[in-house]
Amino acid sequence: MTERMALYLQDSHDLRDGMDYAKYAEEKGFEAVWQAESRLVRDAIVPMAAYAAVTKTLKVGSGVINNWTRNIGLLAATFLTLDDLAPNRVICGIGAWWDPLAKNVGIERRKPLLAMRETVEVMRRLLRMERVTFHGEFHHVDGIELDVVHGRREPRNVPIMIGATGDLMMEMTGEIADGCVMNYCVAPEYNDKALELLDKGAKKAGRKLEELDRPQLIVCSVDEDHDKAIDYSKMLLCQYMAQQPHIAKASGVSDDVVHEIQSILGWPATKEQINKAKHLVPDELVLRITASGTPAEARAKVAEYTKRGCTCPILYPVGGNFKLLIDTFAQK
Repeated sequence: MTERMALYLQDSHDLRDGMDYAKYAEEKGFEAVWQAESRLVRDAIVPMAAYAAVTKTLKVGSGVINNWTRNIGLLAATFLTLDDLAPNRVICGIGAWWDPLAKNVGIERRKPLLAMRETVEVMRRLLRMERVTFHGEFHHVDGIELDVVHGRREPRNVPIMIGATGDLMMEMTGEIADGCVMNYCVAPEYNDKALELLDKGAKKAGRKLEELDRPQLIVCSVDEDHDKAIDYSKMLLCQYMAQQPHIAKASGVSDDVVHEIQSILGWPATKEQINKAKHLVPDELVLRITASGTPAEARAKVAEYTKRGCTCPILYPVGGNFKLLIDTFAQK
């Protein structure tokens, strides 16, 4: 049986190479490509449009944009535009963002649950082509609707998936979203609690857990040389733990290790700093929270996540050999 498989692209490669990877993933039977939007590097929307333009069946998702920086009308219009380019192939992955980045650009992330709930509600109504008036705490719109001058006027099929980390956001995702973009840099057993929370939220809305899609980001480092694959993952993890300590906490990494790494890495981190800090990441951690090693080892680890409720692995390649990773998980 063909498994669902997706590719995650970030910013460590030329954008035109990313277009080639998307085409190659489609040829190899992948279902989707997801584009990151994390630090102030590459926005998600431009690459998503590029991938959509050079593929025919591949779904294209934002993995994930935040719900603070784009006005709700513009946000809905953006996904309407992407759906014009690739009808029924676009997925909106959205998350609550993180500090210190949000704070450093002047955004106070207060009441993140309410802010997300309002965003999802208004966006969904706009994409259903409704005329919307909504006065909440975060969104105020008066009689607005998406204005289609050229193209389809019917409601758009754009699933809204929340990238949830905290327990309350996870539960709310089960209640209001079409699915959850499950976190990376977590052990497979992390999913057990996440599924419980999603199920609890789903029940509030009279739904079942099975109705929620649960794609999951998985850091994946594949090399014929096991040690090289581990080393590549360490380079990524030391940056990730320094910049997004909430994920490190979810992974069970000690504060002491995080603080030591943070003391070495600047923002953005240089290659020299990364090489100096990567040894602080234990091998055991790499093997626990990523799919790293030879192709066979990586496949076995990814299977652990699908056994624990991930419906579609979103493979985040580290180490540069993207095509080897795609070949390792090719579905045709």
